[in-house]
Amino acid sequence: MRYLRHMVLGFIAISLISVALANRGVVRLTLLPEALGELIGFNVQMQVPLFVVIFLGVTLGLLIGFVWEWLREMKHRSAARSEHMQVVRLEREVSKLKATSANKDKDEILALLDEVS
Repeated sequence: MRYLRHMVLGFIAISLISVALANRGVVRLTLLPEALGELIGFNVQMQVPLFVVIFLGVTLGLLIGFVWEWLREMKHRSAARSEHMQVVRLEREVSKLKATSANKDKDEILALLDEVS
């Protein structure tokens, strides 16, 4: 499995490098449209290689997807946590009831043996 993982990571690395080499052209990124930037008097521009824009777009999309999924599953995690706490509380109550009923009906020695098993 380790070799398979290294092969997959190597394939991904080669793919990313080939995309970066194929898209080395410089593009200009502008924060606002030119007319709006002139109206406000503030407009940020930068020139970066195209592969940086592609990689940042993919990374930002993945992060937004992860956060969206985490928020969507929050209700399921909350329900599972509350059910787990209820199971723990009920198990505790059952063990207390077993201990009190075993001590009333049986000899002390037999009650101790039941608690061990």
